Amino acid sequence: MSETIFTYAAPALKFGSGSSAEVGHDLAGFGARRVILVTDPGLAATGHPQRIAEQVRASGIEVVVFDQAHVEPTDESLQLAIDFARDAGPFDAVVAVGGGSSIDTAKAVNLLTTNPGELMDYINAPVGKALAPVNRLLPLVAVPTTTGTGSESTTICVLDVLSLHVKTGISHPALRPTLAVVDPQLTLGQPSMVTAASGMDILCHALESYTAKWYADFDAKRPEQRVPYCGANPIADLWSERAMGLLAGSFRAAVADGTDQLAREQMAMAATFAGLGFGNAGVHIPHANAYPIAGRVRDYRPAGYPQDEAMVPHGMAVSLTAPEAFRFTYEAAPERHLAAARLLDPSATGTGPDVLPDVISTLMRDIGLPSGLAEVGYGDGDVDDLVGGALQQQRLLATAPREATPDDLAAVFRGSMEHW
Repeated sequence: MSETIFTYAAPALKFGSGSSAEVGHDLAGFGARRVILVTDPGLAATGHPQRIAEQVRASGIEVVVFDQAHVEPTDESLQLAIDFARDAGPFDAVVAVGGGSSIDTAKAVNLLTTNPGELMDYINAPVGKALAPVNRLLPLVAVPTTTGTGSESTTICVLDVLSLHVKTGISHPALRPTLAVVDPQLTLGQPSMVTAASGMDILCHALESYTAKWYADFDAKRPEQRVPYCGANPIADLWSERAMGLLAGSFRAAVADGTDQLAREQMAMAATFAGLGFGNAGVHIPHANAYPIAGRVRDYRPAGYPQDEAMVPHGMAVSLTAPEAFRFTYEAAPERHLAAARLLDPSATGTGPDVLPDVISTLMRDIGLPSGLAEVGYGDGDVDDLVGGALQQQRLLATAPREATPDDLAAVFRGSMEHW
């Protein structure tokens, strides 16, 4: 029997320049009197978190700041934040100011200061036990400062488990922020490579949710079996289509000029819209592939990011196999792939599996992203290991419109060594 039901959920949203100055008022509305604000060292240096903390204090609310969130969180960095919060608590709300890394760290803090157990109890199977929280989480206000992750809208916390060399996550509806406060002013001056990588995350959120397996093509579920990623559906489609249209007009401009306020605002809106789409429909092969690409990096250090350790930023990792992944999924829904290509590039013509990959590759080249997996240090000898890592992301692969075997994934990775 086929599924007949889809679900949709989203946080409350406050969007616009200057909105971050109102966080104290918003927290007071939740009855908050003592909160923890989670951010990272790089953002702390900009002064934005301190300014927001002072504005919250002006509303009569005590604020404790944790400013050591890790770019691309790990189980160790999350545990550091959790231990800090447990020692400094109790709190009655959580505030995240930063990119997806800070917001995901705040989600873990919220979960593990309100519920029993340890991180591995809640991490997705088969890496962890995938337990559900038993206690209600605190209100979480997410203030994104990068345009990309959509973490302010989603139920996901992403992390690297260092001992296993695997990137995975925690997924539960309770992790979704209570309120997303999106202030485009906070993204002005963001380094161009950060904008490029984060923007590709927006792009793939929109594309993957738009091309995901249709919700009615899944087997019917019982109420207790429903998960946040329910497949492509009419409401998620609207958000994804609008996000792609915004990207078409703003992405290249935002990368070229970090002070372009209109482009920044449109990118922030695209990130929000894409998050509202994929946070319900789901993502699939490019995101599943991104986890091992980021988790097994050796010595790649992208411009605009901390240079003290190797990393492939999440949005960059997602993009590196996207052209080949969408070439593979084309046959499952040709009309959707072609419609997406023309939303991203109205001049795209023709039909066939190469149209969307060509649009994506051209965009990646224009904004200065690596030309493929080889440029970030991978080769044919790494393919089996990368496939093994992707296969651990069954929660994501289940949403793909076409089943991907190990051989299929290997072909996607091999085809992604160089795109141009």
